[in-house]
Amino acid sequence: MLLKNADLNKIIIKRIITISPNTSLLDAREVLLRHNLKRLVVTDSKKRPVGIITEKDIAKTIYALGDKPIKSIKISGFMSKNLITIKKTDSIYDCAKLMKKNHISSIIVLGKNDVLEGIVTKTDLVSIFLTHVISPLKVSKIMTRNVVTVMPGDSLLYVESLLIHNRIARIVVQRNRIPVGIITYRDFVPAKLPYWISQSADPQEVENYKMKSNINEFQTNQMSHLLHFKAVDIMSSNPITVEADEDVGVVVLLMIRNRISGLPVVKKSKLVGIITKSDIVRAIAEN
Repeated sequence: MLLKNADLNKIIIKRIITISPNTSLLDAREVLLRHNLKRLVVTDSKKRPVGIITEKDIAKTIYALGDKPIKSIKISGFMSKNLITIKKTDSIYDCAKLMKKNHISSIIVLGKNDVLEGIVTKTDLVSIFLTHVISPLKVSKIMTRNVVTVMPGDSLLYVESLLIHNRIARIVVQRNRIPVGIITYRDFVPAKLPYWISQSADPQEVENYKMKSNINEFQTNQMSHLLHFKAVDIMSSNPITVEADEDVGVVVLLMIRNRISGLPVVKKSKLVGIITKSDIVRAIAEN
């Protein structure tokens, strides 16, 4: 790869949707869904970044709240405030190293007077991978081999606990070592709160996440609500998979075309690992 001198300006996202620290949790979630985003930069009145809020932050907050009301919760109380930033004069390689070192999925780019200039995400780095690879790289060389999995019949409460305690963004649903589904925070969060669904989701979203149950049947206690539903109720079925001996470039194309961040890795249809954008960023940083 030739990334140590590659210009960061090539991948900086400059048109960023931002929100203020006083934005409510529900409003932040609505913005994420409306614009199909995974994170929002939080800025002060002078357009300086003061935090970042992600789908994972929202899910963790809801998990911690239990059955407490969330309507009045502001993002200032749970947004990530320890921001990792970079200057637009730095290289793509520098950016990848920072992401790997700090285990983060995005880096804020600052301009003059620390004003928000843009943002670089794992997706941006993965996209640049295609144009800077010199030699083929097999999936088996960089994939994660220890895959956290669940069965289709496992409860959502169990699934959520695994996501949070293992600090992962997705979990593979398998049956007899064959991947049959995948669950991410985007799948999980709308299923978490009957109150949330009834208060903030649009009609189509409600329909998508009823999970084979009438919405009026949802119980008011959020934690007990989770016990009634299984992984199979919210998982994305028939996940896209990739063979262990496939080239990483093919994986990148699949990720971009299908707007996904991770693929189960199989050998003779059996699960042997998972490859994510984090694995690819790590490969860039270690090159």
